[in-house]
Amino acid sequence: MMSLPFSFKYSAGPLFVAACAIIAFFFEPASGNYLAYDRYAIQGLETWRIVTGNIVHTNGYHLLLNIAGLILLWALHGEHYRVGLFLKVFVWCCIGTSAGLYFFAPDLIWYAGLSGALHGVFAWGACMDIKEKLHSGWLLLLGLTIKVGYEQMDGSSEQVAALINAKVAVDAHLFGACSGIIIFLLMLLTAKRN
Repeated sequence: MMSLPFSFKYSAGPLFVAACAIIAFFFEPASGNYLAYDRYAIQGLETWRIVTGNIVHTNGYHLLLNIAGLILLWALHGEHYRVGLFLKVFVWCCIGTSAGLYFFAPDLIWYAGLSGALHGVFAWGACMDIKEKLHSGWLLLLGLTIKVGYEQMDGSSEQVAALINAKVAVDAHLFGACSGIIIFLLMLLTAKRN
């Protein structure tokens, strides 16, 4: 039987991220103008957008979809989400997603949403499950690989794009997932050295 990690030490990190996204949404359009990933603004040294672009959303449906994803991840891997650790992983997934977009997707000028970072947190959580010898971690990682690979070959769902009023940034999903795996491997390597 599955039990959810309701303890505050496991839920505080996701709650904080959700609260930031909800607060940013209530300050739209100003928050999007000043916080969204914007290639030209980042080139103008507005470097906070590398992280904050992951917090703002295009509309309420976009926000709700990403909050639902965050809740699902918490239900799947919340036992790994001690507050400080979760926030570090989340911020590094934001940075990895944005850096990937900046260096490897030069045509993508503007981006908003949690989905790239959530793909990273998902990948990291699946790797943590594997480390804890949970076979479901391999299945989750395989499913994520298939999803991201399919998006790279076939693009995103037109229905989702219409719902969120923006093209789904499938490259953000790829760079986020890669970031989560890289973060896990770096944490594993540094833990072995200590």
